[in-house]
Amino acid sequence: MRAPLSWLREYADLPEDITGRELAEVLIRAGLEVETVDEFGADLDGPLVIGRVLDFVEEPQKNGKTIRWCHVDVGEHNGPEGNRGIVCGALNFDVGDHVVVALPGTTLPGGFQISARKTYGHISDGMICAEDELGIGDDHTGIWVLGEANDAGVPWTPGVLAVPALGLRDDVLDIAVTPDLGYCFSIRGLAREAAQALEVRFRDPVAKPVPTAVADGYPIDLRSENCPLFVALGVDGVDPGRPSPIWMKLRLRQAGMRSISLAVDITNYVMLETGQPLHAYDAERLAGPIVVRQAGTGETLVTLDDVTRQLDPDDLLIVDDSGPIGLAGVMGGESTELRESTTRIVVEAAQFASGSIARTSRRHKLGSEAAKRFERGVDPAAAYAAAHRVAELLASLAGGTVSEAETVVGAVSTPPRTSIQADLPTRVLGMPVSRERVIEILEASGVDVVALGDTLTLTPPTWRPDLRDPYDYVEEVGRKTGLDLLPSVVPAAPVGRGLTRAQRLRRQVDAALVGAGFVEVLCFPFLGTEALDRLQVPADDQRRRLARLENPLADTEPYLRTTLLPGLLAAVARNTSRGNTDLALFETGSVFLGGQEAFAPLPSVDGRPSDEELAAIQAALPVQPTMLGGVVTGEWVGAGWQGPAVAAGWQQVVDAVQVAGRAVGLELTPVHAELAPWHPGRCARFEADGRVLGYAGELHPTVCEAMGVPARTAAFEIVLDTLLTVAPGAGSLDVLSTHPIAKEDVALIVSADVPAADVATALRAGAGELLESLALFDVYEGPQVGEGKKSLAYALRFRAPDRTLKDAETAAARDAAVATAAERFGAVQRTL
Repeated sequence: MRAPLSWLREYADLPEDITGRELAEVLIRAGLEVETVDEFGADLDGPLVIGRVLDFVEEPQKNGKTIRWCHVDVGEHNGPEGNRGIVCGALNFDVGDHVVVALPGTTLPGGFQISARKTYGHISDGMICAEDELGIGDDHTGIWVLGEANDAGVPWTPGVLAVPALGLRDDVLDIAVTPDLGYCFSIRGLAREAAQALEVRFRDPVAKPVPTAVADGYPIDLRSENCPLFVALGVDGVDPGRPSPIWMKLRLRQAGMRSISLAVDITNYVMLETGQPLHAYDAERLAGPIVVRQAGTGETLVTLDDVTRQLDPDDLLIVDDSGPIGLAGVMGGESTELRESTTRIVVEAAQFASGSIARTSRRHKLGSEAAKRFERGVDPAAAYAAAHRVAELLASLAGGTVSEAETVVGAVSTPPRTSIQADLPTRVLGMPVSRERVIEILEASGVDVVALGDTLTLTPPTWRPDLRDPYDYVEEVGRKTGLDLLPSVVPAAPVGRGLTRAQRLRRQVDAALVGAGFVEVLCFPFLGTEALDRLQVPADDQRRRLARLENPLADTEPYLRTTLLPGLLAAVARNTSRGNTDLALFETGSVFLGGQEAFAPLPSVDGRPSDEELAAIQAALPVQPTMLGGVVTGEWVGAGWQGPAVAAGWQQVVDAVQVAGRAVGLELTPVHAELAPWHPGRCARFEADGRVLGYAGELHPTVCEAMGVPARTAAFEIVLDTLLTVAPGAGSLDVLSTHPIAKEDVALIVSADVPAADVATALRAGAGELLESLALFDVYEGPQVGEGKKSLAYALRFRAPDRTLKDAETAAARDAAVATAAERFGAVQRTL
């Protein structure tokens, strides 16, 4: 909502010296979101005056253009000849017209400075201005012609400064109105908020109460509960040729709306002023009574934007005997719109259900100023006064005659009554607010307060549908007291509590991966089936159990993700396209394994959901395991004086999973597996306690190409919830021994098809508690070990926490490890 400061002053006695920025600070403290303050006309500087065209000569030019050599009377600013000579390229003005003249020394918007200069063979001593050149509109088709007199009927005086005379200077507040403060989508609402915050007088432009049902005017028939009130007034004898006054055009432009015609401008102006959307029908084009009803199957409507719209039974319509003539609360129909010849008008001011209008607006992707207001809630008590305000302006500005016969169908609903304890704001806000101050604030907000002891019975005004619950009133008291005054108190942590075991282990995993060289990222949790196709995920894979969003942000990603890999690979593609080719990324987040057709039910907000409702919601939700995924590409170690580069690949992602396992006390062993999107010969599966944790390895080449990532990119993804569940401990830090380490190396000859990881597991099992670390450092296949055999060399490191190991102890542990490998795999120790 854009609100000119001068317009707010008409209804609130604001201090004379307050600026738009100062008022913005006041409104922000009251809880409104003032985004910007535009200083309308602030960049107009210098002698910008009203002038009168005395004469002109049209002079065709060689370039095909015709210019006018004009003499303009600018009063006391005239030259020795009694005027100013000005060259103008526009042809839309006549002798005697009053125009805006920028004299030499004037600065126009954009820093454009005016000076006397020679052009087209003349010295042009100024410039006759168009609207866009003054920064007050976007009309560049011709000169801004003012007419004979100002809006008060006083003839223009040449030489008068244009900025104050035309009201070209104003501060305009741009306010983001939240859904619960729909009444602030009007000058009326914002002026009330400003007056209350500054404790000054407010004058309500809505002063006519809605009368009981009247049926003297144009016949109206309400057939839908989505329209509880409809007001219709007739205005005859409207002069369609009259222009909109300058002040109205300027205010509409400052408020972000363009001027169309006098009658339409009046309805828009009153809507901005009162918050009540209005519509004007050409009475000559109406056929029979106006009926408000739901749309029928197969009906269509051509709206004012010349679009034929297929209607839905949920759409609320305005119809007459000819069929639909308007999409209620959103946009009128083309068949009854005002024309240049319209002289008889029927003014509509109605109340429509906010939910119905919101659904219709979104269904047809048709946002309008009227729909914005109805969605947030419009004051039903303003309809009658707003309709009369339109009729009065049509009479005074367009020469119309307001018909005494009027129609009022329906009534204003009674607001709900609520009782609260006077000390409730103090208890909730955490600061003292006296009973008297609570009553004062609520009464200033229009609330009817009946105080009986410490109990306050509250009835909100008709423009505040957001005040229903006791805590709505607490929020109102907090806003009006000043949100900046609310104390900031950090709750004390309960004794003996802290991070849960899962939180502690998860932090250890994240820290371990960061220490291993990975960078954590956060990706959007949305997914499209095309991404799963590029990952070559089979049709029967659980990752195809998709949970669809009711209102997705993008049609290409209408589902919640079932795997972290698409987001991670998209991050790789985005980074590599910008030259960042060496990447090691990881993400921790939920995936959503759905597939059910039913949506979670929406419980009432009047109270706590029942156990049955909670159970139904839970049953409809997808399974949401927490996953840990990562991806590497490029160089793991860059080339340098110390040696060639080391490429990032499957080794790093396999190690990353093992790093995550060790962070929580698990030693994870990779096992060969096959699963899309990994390369079938370079994919490892990890298990713990008989449960599959996840997979790691190099991505399939076709997947890399399809996802737009470099070849040989590697990735891992494991179920973090399972890892933390099977973790043996809380991940306490290992105690470092100060005693020396004992080193033993063994080489074992085994069958070529025995995995090195399985041999390592056997060695660990046999070595016992003295084994501190074990690493494979050599693999050999050749004639020295025999056909179908291979040699695996391991470095074993032994250490005791409380003593220096003796040679016999180390040798015994080594021999036990070799014996276990021999027992399981027939390993034969080879002499190194």
